Amino acid sequence: MLSFKMQHQEFEPPEELRDIIKCFWYNRRESGNVQSNFEVLPDGYAEIIFHFGGNCSISYNGVMQPLPSPFIMGLLNQPVLLNTKNRLEIIGIRCFPWTVFDLLGLPSGKDGVHLFEHPIAALQSALSKSIHAGRIDEALTLVKEYLLDAQSQVAANSMLFKAGVAMRKANGNMPVSQVAAAAHATVRTLERKFKQSSGYSVKDVSGLMRFEQARNQLWHYPNSNIAGLAHELGYTDQSHLSREFKRYSGVTPAAFARKAKEREQSNDFVAFIQS
Repeated sequence: MLSFKMQHQEFEPPEELRDIIKCFWYNRRESGNVQSNFEVLPDGYAEIIFHFGGNCSISYNGVMQPLPSPFIMGLLNQPVLLNTKNRLEIIGIRCFPWTVFDLLGLPSGKDGVHLFEHPIAALQSALSKSIHAGRIDEALTLVKEYLLDAQSQVAANSMLFKAGVAMRKANGNMPVSQVAAAAHATVRTLERKFKQSSGYSVKDVSGLMRFEQARNQLWHYPNSNIAGLAHELGYTDQSHLSREFKRYSGVTPAAFARKAKEREQSNDFVAFIQS
């Protein structure tokens, strides 16, 4: 895998969008005049991705296929490999997985990458002009204005909101029965609504949330004690954490920590990690 330099910034959403969106983000990576791969690791969010500049493609069965702008990077069960060249710039909208499809009026699904047709794609031209002129704030304002208008036309689901708050507060370490109680719903009703809105079960999303905590801790603090981390995050034991970590990342926690140490030493980024 080739290394590349990366700039990453995150921005708080307006108050009116905080039930739907975790944050907006801007990312710029320079990979030179050669094709470069970068790895996207699973987490507990779904992302609406606009990209500009270098062609962006994804590997399907060993074949690179171009990605349109925008596309949705949904919940992942394992890492995916994206490919780019030269400078690639991204405006991302990090959504809670139980809100993104309702916000856009799209059917939910379990595909990691969702290609879709939607009026939001009409933003691409104006966003491209702002990005190429270096006016990131202007591009973000366009996205926020669009989403504020879209959000005003979507009825908020208080059950999913309450469930999401409880899950995030517990970092995914909460039994489904307790999530349902926090949402003032039966387990059956909550699971049905959750799958309708996100394509996944409460347990699926909780598992990703918990993995995300472990992943972030090891990425930023690679010398962390793995057994202690397993206890802190509510895994049964270190073996349980290791199995779940390898399931989502393809590597053990120890191997991931070694990669993070190499990143610290070289100042090169070899994986797409968001806080």
